[in-house]
Amino acid sequence: MRRSDKAVTEQGAIEKILRAGTTCQLAFSAEPVPYLVTLNYGYHAGVLYFHAATQGRKIDLIKKNRQAAFTVALDLGLIKGEKGCDWTVRFQSVVGHGQISLLEDLAEKRHGLDLFMAQYSDAEFSYPDKMIQATAVFKLVISEMTVKQSRVN
Repeated sequence: MRRSDKAVTEQGAIEKILRAGTTCQLAFSAEPVPYLVTLNYGYHAGVLYFHAATQGRKIDLIKKNRQAAFTVALDLGLIKGEKGCDWTVRFQSVVGHGQISLLEDLAEKRHGLDLFMAQYSDAEFSYPDKMIQATAVFKLVISEMTVKQSRVN
């Protein structure tokens, strides 16, 4: 990272950013151009969890190439200035990549959905087996990430 003064390296601070986010942009290698999609997610212990329909472009791309990139960004507000160049945005962001895989086992998928829902609520949820079978649940094990913030203090 060019601006080391904006780097976040403390693991607790990184975890806090990932738990505070509500959407993740997930990027796949695809031809003729990369494929990028915005999804809700759950984060736990170095892993991002997602769900989707069992068929579609995301699923096809996961099956082709287990490498994926992601970003989670928190918009903390606009800072206005007198001149155009004085305007900026307060933010925190995580950019990284890792191995993505589809969860197949019902218990594993249920656990992934629990971690997904924990991103948004402290409530406990149940999922009928039929619903789980009709839902793709996948996870991205983070291999590397860079975390940056601007104007947070």
